[in-house]
This record gives sequence, C-alpha cells and structure tokens, in this order.
Amino acid sequence: MRTSGKRLAPGSVISPRSLTPVCGPPVDVPDSGRLIHLQFRRFAGCPVCNLHLRSVVRRYGEIEAAGVREVVVFHSPSEELLEYAADLPFAVIADPAKRLYIEFGAESGRRALLNPRVWLPVLRAIVRSTTMLVRGREGLPSRRQPHGRLGLPADFLLAPDGAVLAAKYGEHAYDQWTVDELLELVPKGTQSSPAAP
Repeated sequence: MRTSGKRLAPGSVISPRSLTPVCGPPVDVPDSGRLIHLQFRRFAGCPVCNLHLRSVVRRYGEIEAAGVREVVVFHSPSEELLEYAADLPFAVIADPAKRLYIEFGAESGRRALLNPRVWLPVLRAIVRSTTMLVRGREGLPSRRQPHGRLGLPADFLLAPDGAVLAAKYGEHAYDQWTVDELLELVPKGTQSSPAAP
C-alpha cells in the first residue's frame, strides 16, 4: 500500500520551510549553517522507533560534531509526542496530516512488519518498551493510529542549500541508517560548530 508521493533522489532540492517541534524553537529546513539528517518515523510510542532513536541519542555528540542536525518527524499529533519527545536532544516534529511524508515520498506498507529482518528488532523493541512501561518511564502508544502502524522509515541528508545529498527509503520498519552509516555519508570538510540551543 503506497501512501505517499514521488521519492526524492540525491540531487533533488527541497524548498525552505520552518518547522515547529513539539518542544523548543522553530527549525529551519534546510539549515543554512549545517547539514540536516531528516528522518521519518512511525507513530508516538512506536517501540521500534524508540529503540532506534535511543541509538541516536547515545551518539548524538558525534553527530553534532560532524556538523549534522537531527530532525525527526512522526505522523502523530503533538500532544501524543510530548511524552516521548521531552527528553530527546533534537527536534521532533508532529505531522499528523502527513504533509511532509507525502512531499518526501515516505511510505507505508504491509512489508513494514512482515519482512523477517524486522522480527528480531521488533522483539528487542517490545522487551525494551515493556521494561520502560513497568518502570513507569513510558506509557503505551495510543490505540488509535489514524495513519496505521505500517509506516516505513525514510532518511535524508540535506545540504544547507536544500540539496538532497543522500536518501534511504526503508524496506521494513527497522530499515534506516545507523549512526555509523549516517556519519559515513557526511562529506569531508563539512564539520561546523553546533548552533546554539
């Protein structure tokens, strides 16, 4: 089931916009001073998304040192994302109407959870989320997901002029760039000082 527009390829150029995160000041995309790693996730409280984002948080200093700003988009409303986004060190954007998903060609499909390569990460994610739930550190995701639970991740590395330097469209729910893969994509000599919070 394809739910989005045309896929972007390296060399495509996106138009500038200002996005409002669920916490913090607006974010310019693209950012005139550094690269942006724009990632599309699933829904607020998604165990697989939380597992991946914790790996990004652990190495966030390295990502910033490479001159990359993280911006993460979910198709949940802001009020649902607040519980999960408050302690994240990067911008989390609510896109419940999926306007950005459509513009960037991010998709949904049954293969999100049917691909055998996702089963082990899903199991690890459920164990982690259950542990956090029992400890009272996270709640359950909303039972109602207007855009479903079959979203596929998408990653984009954007240059300051809006050019897409690299893009990845996931084949299953846990098919996204690792931090190592992201850092390998950063062009040499593009390191910059992180912007003030």
